[in-house]
Amino acid sequence: MWHPAFTADELAAILPSIQAWQLAETSEGEQLIQAATRHAWQIRDPEYVDAVKLFIKEEQKHGENLGMYLDAIGVKRIKKSWDDSMFREVRHLNTSMEIWTLAVLVVESTAQIFYQALKDATECTLLKQICTDILIDEAYHITFQTERLGIIFHNKSEFSKWWRTTAYKYFFIATSTLVWVAHSKLFKAGGNTFAIYRKKMGLKYTKTLKTITGQTEPLWV
Repeated sequence: MWHPAFTADELAAILPSIQAWQLAETSEGEQLIQAATRHAWQIRDPEYVDAVKLFIKEEQKHGENLGMYLDAIGVKRIKKSWDDSMFREVRHLNTSMEIWTLAVLVVESTAQIFYQALKDATECTLLKQICTDILIDEAYHITFQTERLGIIFHNKSEFSKWWRTTAYKYFFIATSTLVWVAHSKLFKAGGNTFAIYRKKMGLKYTKTLKTITGQTEPLWV
């Protein structure tokens, strides 16, 4: 059986981000389910709601696994963080499935870098295994969200596609930069400078949003 193992320096670098991300992963997803229900009714695809509920359930599993790790090392789970509070406020105001899907896609992309950095920042076998399991799920989550956003985007008029191409790009930049600001200490502990982080996010943008919109300009200019 694996047991938590870490140094004091490791814990200082990664603990605040583990706590904050654990909190973010535990959302009930009520607003997302409401948006998915309206979207599914509009496109006559009721099974989409079930798929979204499964997605939320997997995210909650991630949160619970991180929570159990915090429990195992004797650290309290937090109930509030500034970045989670901000995202929750935005979620309460949003009713658009398009914006939901875009936001989740960007955050899931940053999550891949986050969990890989967390895995690289520690020698704890248990935490490394938790990160590996989550990274496997995140790959499927990104595929799921990319397919949905592609469907939404390609059903828009040519004019709507034109301005969305720019809007998606700058939303991606703003959101990914905010995640860096909130968790830069952990990203750095995992071997990422901001330049490296930007490069990785640029590749993820090319693989997802750039593919959907046909954007020809690089992400970072």
